[in-house]
Amino acid sequence: MIAVLLSWLYALLINGLLIALFQRLPLLTKAGWVHAGILGTLLWGSLGPRGWLAVVAYLALGSMVTKLGFRSKQARGLAEARGGRRGPENVWGSAATGAVLALATQLLPPQATPVLLVGFAASFAAKLADTFGSEIGKRWGRHTLLITTLRAVPPGTEGAISLEGTAASLVGSALMASLMGLLGLLPSAMGWILVTLVGLVATLIESVIGATVQHRVGWLTNELVNGLQTTIAALIAMACFLLLGLPSQVVA
Repeated sequence: MIAVLLSWLYALLINGLLIALFQRLPLLTKAGWVHAGILGTLLWGSLGPRGWLAVVAYLALGSMVTKLGFRSKQARGLAEARGGRRGPENVWGSAATGAVLALATQLLPPQATPVLLVGFAASFAAKLADTFGSEIGKRWGRHTLLITTLRAVPPGTEGAISLEGTAASLVGSALMASLMGLLGLLPSAMGWILVTLVGLVATLIESVIGATVQHRVGWLTNELVNGLQTTIAALIAMACFLLLGLPSQVVA
């Protein structure tokens, strides 16, 4: 028990130090940095440095792609608010599912860890896929169509897709899955393929939700839709992992 408490105290201290050092970077709002510190503590305490690094990589890549063509998107009213800085709602909309699954690895029997990690990886692969597809599609998408009707719509419309954005989503999902594999959070190459494909599928499902439901339900914010997307990705990935009987050995 003392060892566990010390490990969580260490996680809190290291995240507090890192947030103090990097909070001047234009990635998050002040409140966003505080919540990122809480998230980082949860992930480091549950999965160690590799869980923390996975989400830092997601944040860095997501922020990087948001800045691509930012002036052009801003001029057309398509840029993210606050200069692309993420707030607490963005932090938890993207990472709440992953944080719950990370904590579950400490509460459930060790046999459950591989499937939980697949869900963890899929949730962030889906979110990075969404960010890549949205940001690149808004800037470079030539023909933007509503996913449910394939009718031409302006870039930035909820539920809109483009060939360029969809290709970018696949790249973002594959990139996040690769990082998860390199960090030892994915079991086998088949796990990488599963997470990559699920990330793309969940992003397309999110577009369907945006096109059919989001504008009709006042409380269904973008952040809640993001949380729903990551949850769908995690559930699909874990179900497929179990149904397909994929290898469950995770690199230590």
